[in-house]
Amino acid sequence: MRFLSKKVINSFLSQKNYDIRLSHNARWIDQKCTPDVISIIADCIVNYVAEKGNDFFSSMDIWHNDYTVKYVENIFKKPNPDESKARNEYDKFFQQPMELMAYAGILEKKKNKNRNFYRIANEEIMEYLSLRDYNALTFLQCYISKVLTDSGLMKLFNGFFNNTSKEDFDNLKENYEDFIIAYTPINGRTECRRIFTKVINPLAFLHGTEGTEKGRLSKHKITYDMLMYNRDNFRDIYSDKPKDMTRSEYEKTAKISVNKNLTKYMSAKAKKIVRIYNDQFRAGNTEVTYDKQHIGDIATHIHHIFPEADYPTICHYIKNLIALTPTQHLNYAHPNGNTQKINREYQHICLLAKSDTIRYDIEHHSEPIYSFEKFLYVLFIGLESDSFSQIENGDYDGLVTAINLAYST
Repeated sequence: MRFLSKKVINSFLSQKNYDIRLSHNARWIDQKCTPDVISIIADCIVNYVAEKGNDFFSSMDIWHNDYTVKYVENIFKKPNPDESKARNEYDKFFQQPMELMAYAGILEKKKNKNRNFYRIANEEIMEYLSLRDYNALTFLQCYISKVLTDSGLMKLFNGFFNNTSKEDFDNLKENYEDFIIAYTPINGRTECRRIFTKVINPLAFLHGTEGTEKGRLSKHKITYDMLMYNRDNFRDIYSDKPKDMTRSEYEKTAKISVNKNLTKYMSAKAKKIVRIYNDQFRAGNTEVTYDKQHIGDIATHIHHIFPEADYPTICHYIKNLIALTPTQHLNYAHPNGNTQKINREYQHICLLAKSDTIRYDIEHHSEPIYSFEKFLYVLFIGLESDSFSQIENGDYDGLVTAINLAYST
């Protein structure tokens, strides 16, 4: 498994014509096709195939698999798939992303007695989608753009992104609805509008513009959390925290609840991301090289700089994870190998080392996986210091100074 560039994704998409005027396929994208849902369904498929083999499977095979039941029910708070009332909801939850994957060519599809069966056609893309929500969003942006271009619609969308007025929005939405009704079996504007949201908003986020919310032109630019099925936006939650109140005190006062199953699942995926990145771009070496004796040593452990149990809201941030050797992890990061305790001095070293990794990634890779802004957020939560909200994007000297000051007392 490796990280893919947009160039690789677009090369894959270039092999097929997605013109809706020719396919008449109304289900090339649908309501449940959000980045987080696509990613977890891809993850469920990857795990199913790893266990059962890549023969044809149905959506029912995927949703009844033990791995799926364990995570989908808990994370997305869906009823157990064995309950009869869940049948229709689960059908949409699995079928719609799988239909998108089939139209895109990631899955091969065949019909047997009015039932759809699939098997993986492109393992590399499927694994890429399964890794994290952001990968699924990147793919969606490329895929949607290709479908719209092939279908002769991209000019209309670009016109709106260049001038996001209400008039341009209404014109775009009406033209899109007319197109879908003319070339697909969908014949109602209500259904068109529901799907329109999944088409325009990922591109609006890419362009940094307004999109649609509740059927109208959004009042503000589309944000990342607005694209997700699970819309926990912890930045908004903590924006009202009084400066003289600790994070834990505020969480109790504001009665902030965290979906622990979701954060635990996302934390496990984040560890996988850091491991893959470290293997692919750092030859598997430890990220902490301040102690010269470990330079060049292989990092087999992924460590939470701020513990998962104490900081659930940032446990799934890859900026809060660092690749260490077993000795660094169990002897230095955790005193005497006690994983319930953190060595504060080594935590300081880990944060400085992580800032080096993040800086190198951003400055040397055209499509970095790390974000300076999100690292500031991790530090804001982990060190409970407003000083990190004052640092400008890319100010690494200011960042290091603020980290050093936080550990000076």
